[in-house]
Amino acid sequence: MVLSLTLAACAPAAPPRVLTAADYAAALADPVRPAADRARDEARKPGELLAFAEISPGEAVGDFVMGGGYFTRVLSAAVGPNGRVEAFQPAEFIAFRAAYGEEQRNTVGALPNAVAITGPFAAPAFTRPLDTIVTIQNFHDLYLKPFPAGTGAKASAALFAALKPGGVLVVVDHSAVAGSGTRDADTLHRIDKAAVIEALTAAGFKLEAEAPLYARPEDPRSANVFDPAIRGKTDQFALRFRKPG
Repeated sequence: MVLSLTLAACAPAAPPRVLTAADYAAALADPVRPAADRARDEARKPGELLAFAEISPGEAVGDFVMGGGYFTRVLSAAVGPNGRVEAFQPAEFIAFRAAYGEEQRNTVGALPNAVAITGPFAAPAFTRPLDTIVTIQNFHDLYLKPFPAGTGAKASAALFAALKPGGVLVVVDHSAVAGSGTRDADTLHRIDKAAVIEALTAAGFKLEAEAPLYARPEDPRSANVFDPAIRGKTDQFALRFRKPG
């Protein structure tokens, strides 16, 4: 008996199970998600993105720049009733377009496990340490001309501070031409992947993985993402960073 217990104690721990999109099928079928959202799922691949972000029930997660709420609702369903979603909409966005505030209120009002967060773009006032933060197609906005120089660095540091040690940040954005840095953020609404990595590693994050979920190599990366000829068909990168700890 002693020998068997000793051997059991020395046995290596089983590796954590790798999550797949199938693990989130029930969450994505939650009736809280309207039909209009489900119609977008084929292109936006929410199950695959949740698996890449390693979202688990009961987690506290942040949606940094929630937009119309598509991923806020996805995250709400994935973390479940014991989880929490902090849905951030920058005050500058709401001041520019009142509908952003209305979309935030409507989205959060329909989700019992979500709260609305606003404040300066570079200083999201999340209310507690988070397990995961996602930001979808909005990191480039930190480099738009209306925002002062240094906004990207300040926001990157704020996202780092908002996470628990070991927490995850997932960034999805429209690809710019390699080597262009943040040059095309304002004109094309694109950003060079390398510029994102540089900003976030400078803030203390470690790049952990990249997923080709939204890769479209045929995109020349030279058109504005809102151009009807390319909208919905842009090349996008998905990066997972981790806060050491």
